[in-house]
Amino acid sequence: MRALKFLLALVAAAAAAQAKVTPVPADMSDAFAARAMLSPDTWARVVRLDNSHPRGAWRGQMYPRIVYGLVFEFSGALWFYADEDGTQSLSRTLGTLDRDKADPGPLFRDIEPGISSWQWVDDVPGPKGPASRRPPRVCFIDSLRALDQRRAVGGEADSPQLLLYYLNTRIGRLGHTVLLFRAGGALSVIDATQSDEVIRIPSYLGSDLRSIAEYLRNGPVSSVRALPISVPRKAPPRGWAAIGPRAGQEG
Repeated sequence: MRALKFLLALVAAAAAAQAKVTPVPADMSDAFAARAMLSPDTWARVVRLDNSHPRGAWRGQMYPRIVYGLVFEFSGALWFYADEDGTQSLSRTLGTLDRDKADPGPLFRDIEPGISSWQWVDDVPGPKGPASRRPPRVCFIDSLRALDQRRAVGGEADSPQLLLYYLNTRIGRLGHTVLLFRAGGALSVIDATQSDEVIRIPSYLGSDLRSIAEYLRNGPVSSVRALPISVPRKAPPRGWAAIGPRAGQEG
Protein backbone atom coordinates (compact mmCIF):
# COMPACT_ATOMS: atom_id res chain seq x y z
CA MET A 1 0.00 0.00 0.00
CA ARG A 2 2.84 2.40 0.89
CA ALA A 3 4.47 1.64 -2.45
CA LEU A 4 1.22 2.43 -4.28
CA LYS A 5 0.81 5.72 -2.39
CA PHE A 6 4.42 6.65 -3.16
CA LEU A 7 3.89 5.88 -6.86
CA LEU A 8 0.71 7.95 -6.97
CA ALA A 9 2.53 10.85 -5.29
CA LEU A 10 5.26 10.72 -7.93
CA VAL A 11 2.68 10.75 -10.72
CA ALA A 12 0.87 13.71 -9.15
CA ALA A 13 4.13 15.63 -8.73
CA ALA A 14 5.08 14.98 -12.35
CA ALA A 15 1.66 16.15 -13.54
CA ALA A 16 1.90 19.30 -11.46
CA ALA A 17 5.37 20.05 -12.82
CA GLN A 18 4.15 19.51 -16.37
CA ALA A 19 1.20 21.83 -15.76
CA LYS A 20 3.64 24.61 -14.81
CA VAL A 21 5.44 24.42 -18.16
CA THR A 22 4.53 27.47 -20.16
CA PRO A 23 3.78 26.66 -23.80
CA VAL A 24 5.56 28.75 -26.40
CA PRO A 25 3.10 31.36 -27.73
CA ALA A 26 2.61 31.15 -31.47
CA ASP A 27 3.60 34.81 -31.88
CA MET A 28 6.94 34.09 -30.17
CA SER A 29 7.96 31.42 -32.67
CA ASP A 30 8.88 33.88 -35.43
CA ALA A 31 11.46 35.57 -33.21
CA PHE A 32 13.03 32.24 -32.25
CA ALA A 33 13.03 31.10 -35.88
CA ALA A 34 14.77 34.33 -36.92
CA ARG A 35 17.37 33.86 -34.21
CA ALA A 36 18.09 30.34 -35.46
CA MET A 37 18.92 31.78 -38.90
CA LEU A 38 21.77 33.89 -37.52
CA SER A 39 25.30 32.62 -36.98
CA PRO A 40 25.84 31.15 -33.49
CA ASP A 41 28.59 33.76 -33.05
CA THR A 42 26.08 36.61 -33.41
CA TRP A 43 24.81 38.27 -30.23
CA ALA A 44 21.03 37.92 -30.41
CA ARG A 45 18.21 37.80 -27.85
CA VAL A 46 14.45 37.40 -28.07
CA VAL A 47 12.51 40.16 -26.34
CA ARG A 48 8.94 40.68 -25.20
CA LEU A 49 7.51 44.19 -25.52
CA ASP A 50 4.30 45.39 -23.87
CA ASN A 51 2.56 47.99 -26.01
CA SER A 52 0.00 50.40 -24.56
CA HIS A 53 -0.87 51.65 -28.08
CA PRO A 54 -1.91 48.37 -29.70
CA ARG A 55 -2.89 47.97 -33.31
CA GLY A 56 -6.27 49.49 -33.99
CA ALA A 57 -6.12 51.96 -31.11
CA TRP A 58 -5.64 54.70 -33.66
CA ARG A 59 -4.61 54.98 -37.26
CA GLY A 60 -1.02 54.17 -38.09
CA GLN A 61 -0.21 51.77 -35.24
CA MET A 62 1.03 48.39 -36.42
CA TYR A 63 2.07 46.47 -33.30
CA PRO A 64 -0.27 44.34 -31.16
CA ARG A 65 -0.49 44.66 -27.39
CA ILE A 66 2.28 42.08 -26.85
CA VAL A 67 5.16 42.02 -29.31
CA TYR A 68 7.86 39.34 -29.50
CA GLY A 69 10.91 40.37 -31.48
CA LEU A 70 14.59 39.67 -31.96
CA VAL A 71 17.38 42.07 -31.01
CA PHE A 72 20.71 41.29 -32.66
CA GLU A 73 24.10 42.84 -33.28
CA PHE A 74 25.28 43.76 -36.76
CA SER A 75 27.95 46.17 -37.95
CA GLY A 76 28.58 47.60 -34.48
CA ALA A 77 24.93 48.40 -33.76
CA LEU A 78 21.74 46.75 -32.55
CA TRP A 79 18.94 45.82 -34.95
CA PHE A 80 15.37 44.75 -34.26
CA TYR A 81 13.29 42.17 -36.10
CA ALA A 82 9.54 41.70 -35.63
CA ASP A 83 7.23 39.75 -37.90
CA GLU A 84 4.93 42.79 -38.22
CA ASP A 85 7.42 44.95 -40.13
CA GLY A 86 10.69 43.08 -40.62
CA THR A 87 14.12 44.41 -39.59
CA GLN A 88 15.08 47.97 -38.70
CA SER A 89 17.92 49.75 -36.94
CA LEU A 90 17.49 49.85 -33.17
CA SER A 91 20.66 51.74 -32.20
CA ARG A 92 20.47 55.43 -32.95
CA THR A 93 24.19 56.25 -32.64
CA LEU A 94 27.45 54.44 -33.34
CA GLY A 95 29.86 53.55 -30.57
CA THR A 96 27.12 52.93 -27.99
CA LEU A 97 26.70 49.18 -28.47
CA ASP A 98 27.40 48.15 -24.85
CA ARG A 99 25.09 50.85 -23.51
CA ASP A 100 22.36 49.88 -25.96
CA LYS A 101 22.58 46.22 -24.92
CA ALA A 102 22.40 47.13 -21.25
CA ASP A 103 19.35 49.40 -21.59
CA PRO A 104 17.47 49.11 -24.90
CA GLY A 105 14.21 50.38 -23.40
CA PRO A 106 14.46 53.95 -24.80
CA LEU A 107 15.36 52.50 -28.21
CA PHE A 108 12.20 50.37 -28.25
CA ARG A 109 10.13 53.47 -27.45
CA ASP A 110 11.77 55.27 -30.39
CA ILE A 111 10.27 52.57 -32.61
CA GLU A 112 6.89 52.57 -30.85
CA PRO A 113 6.18 55.25 -28.19
CA GLY A 114 3.56 52.99 -26.64
CA ILE A 115 6.12 50.44 -25.39
CA SER A 116 5.60 50.56 -21.62
CA SER A 117 7.82 47.67 -20.54
CA TRP A 118 10.13 45.00 -21.95
CA GLN A 119 11.95 41.85 -20.87
CA TRP A 120 14.38 39.37 -22.40
CA VAL A 121 12.88 35.97 -23.18
CA ASP A 122 15.16 33.03 -22.48
CA ASP A 123 14.67 29.64 -24.07
CA VAL A 124 11.44 28.13 -22.79
CA PRO A 125 10.41 24.47 -22.56
CA GLY A 126 8.43 22.99 -25.39
CA PRO A 127 8.66 23.03 -29.18
CA LYS A 128 9.49 26.28 -30.98
CA GLY A 129 8.54 24.99 -34.42
CA PRO A 130 10.52 22.95 -36.92
CA ALA A 131 13.98 24.15 -37.99
CA SER A 132 12.69 24.53 -41.54
CA ARG A 133 10.25 27.29 -40.55
CA ARG A 134 10.88 30.66 -42.21
CA PRO A 135 9.37 33.70 -40.48
CA PRO A 136 7.79 36.51 -42.52
CA ARG A 137 9.59 39.67 -43.67
CA VAL A 138 13.00 38.24 -42.84
CA CYS A 139 14.97 39.30 -45.95
CA PHE A 140 17.59 41.23 -43.92
CA ILE A 141 18.49 38.25 -41.72
CA ASP A 142 18.10 35.85 -44.64
CA SER A 143 20.74 37.82 -46.57
CA LEU A 144 23.19 37.51 -43.69
CA ARG A 145 22.49 33.78 -43.55
CA ALA A 146 23.07 33.48 -47.30
CA LEU A 147 26.56 34.96 -46.93
CA ASP A 148 27.45 32.62 -44.07
CA GLN A 149 26.21 29.59 -45.99
CA ARG A 150 28.13 30.64 -49.10
CA ARG A 151 31.35 31.07 -47.12
CA ALA A 152 30.79 27.76 -45.32
CA VAL A 153 31.06 25.88 -48.63
CA GLY A 154 33.98 27.93 -49.91
CA GLY A 155 32.01 30.18 -52.25
CA GLU A 156 33.60 33.45 -53.32
CA ALA A 157 32.02 36.54 -51.79
CA ASP A 158 34.38 39.52 -51.79
CA SER A 159 33.40 42.91 -50.35
CA PRO A 160 29.94 41.72 -49.21
CA GLN A 161 27.22 44.26 -48.48
CA LEU A 162 23.57 44.32 -47.63
CA LEU A 163 21.77 46.24 -50.35
CA LEU A 164 18.55 47.80 -49.04
CA TYR A 165 16.07 49.45 -51.35
CA TYR A 166 12.74 51.08 -50.58
CA LEU A 167 9.45 51.81 -52.31
CA ASN A 168 6.82 54.41 -51.45
CA THR A 169 3.40 52.77 -51.64
CA ARG A 170 -0.18 53.56 -50.66
CA ILE A 171 0.29 51.61 -47.42
CA GLY A 172 3.59 53.25 -46.54
CA ARG A 173 7.29 52.72 -47.14
CA LEU A 174 8.27 49.15 -47.95
CA GLY A 175 11.81 47.82 -48.05
CA HIS A 176 13.68 44.78 -49.27
CA THR A 177 17.22 43.52 -48.63
CA VAL A 178 19.54 41.42 -50.80
CA LEU A 179 23.15 40.29 -50.50
CA LEU A 180 25.57 42.13 -52.82
CA PHE A 181 29.15 40.92 -53.33
CA ARG A 182 31.89 40.37 -55.90
CA ALA A 183 32.57 36.94 -57.39
CA GLY A 184 34.78 36.25 -60.38
CA GLY A 185 35.49 39.96 -60.65
CA ALA A 186 31.82 40.81 -61.21
CA LEU A 187 29.14 42.20 -58.93
CA SER A 188 26.63 39.54 -57.93
CA VAL A 189 23.49 39.34 -55.83
CA ILE A 190 21.63 36.69 -53.88
CA ASP A 191 17.98 37.47 -53.16
CA ALA A 192 17.78 34.95 -50.35
CA THR A 193 14.00 35.02 -49.92
CA GLN A 194 13.64 33.78 -53.49
CA SER A 195 16.59 31.50 -54.22
CA ASP A 196 20.20 30.69 -53.35
CA GLU A 197 21.12 31.21 -57.00
CA VAL A 198 23.62 33.95 -57.79
CA ILE A 199 22.35 36.82 -59.98
CA ARG A 200 25.13 38.39 -62.05
CA ILE A 201 24.80 42.15 -62.36
CA PRO A 202 25.39 43.41 -65.95
CA SER A 203 28.65 45.31 -66.27
CA TYR A 204 26.91 48.29 -67.92
CA LEU A 205 25.25 49.10 -64.59
CA GLY A 206 28.63 49.65 -62.98
CA SER A 207 28.47 49.91 -59.19
CA ASP A 208 25.58 52.39 -58.99
CA LEU A 209 23.37 51.08 -56.21
CA ARG A 210 20.12 52.61 -57.44
CA SER A 211 20.64 51.18 -60.93
CA ILE A 212 21.34 47.75 -59.45
CA ALA A 213 18.24 47.91 -57.23
CA GLU A 214 16.02 48.98 -60.12
CA TYR A 215 17.47 46.20 -62.28
CA LEU A 216 16.64 43.63 -59.59
CA ARG A 217 13.14 44.99 -59.02
CA ASN A 218 12.55 45.67 -62.73
CA GLY A 219 11.17 49.06 -61.81
CA PRO A 220 11.91 52.33 -59.98
CA VAL A 221 12.81 52.53 -56.29
CA SER A 222 12.44 55.55 -53.99
CA SER A 223 15.75 55.19 -52.13
CA VAL A 224 18.65 52.81 -51.63
CA ARG A 225 21.49 52.23 -49.16
CA ALA A 226 24.26 49.70 -48.59
CA LEU A 227 25.65 48.28 -45.34
CA PRO A 228 29.13 46.71 -45.56
CA ILE A 229 29.49 43.34 -43.82
CA SER A 230 32.58 42.68 -41.74
CA VAL A 231 33.68 39.14 -42.61
CA PRO A 232 35.69 37.12 -40.07
CA ARG A 233 38.72 35.27 -41.36
CA LYS A 234 37.39 31.88 -40.35
CA ALA A 235 34.41 30.54 -42.31
CA PRO A 236 31.39 29.46 -40.24
CA PRO A 237 30.84 25.72 -39.73
CA ARG A 238 28.73 23.92 -42.28
CA GLY A 239 25.14 23.10 -41.50
CA TRP A 240 24.59 25.55 -38.62
CA ALA A 241 21.65 27.26 -40.34
CA ALA A 242 19.87 24.57 -42.30
CA ILE A 243 16.57 25.77 -43.66
CA GLY A 244 13.90 23.99 -45.62
CA PRO A 245 12.33 24.79 -49.00
CA ARG A 246 12.10 28.53 -49.50
CA ALA A 247 9.00 30.41 -50.46
CA GLY A 248 8.90 33.80 -52.10
CA GLN A 249 8.01 36.61 -49.71
CA GLU A 250 8.51 40.32 -49.33
CA GLY A 251 11.25 41.51 -47.09
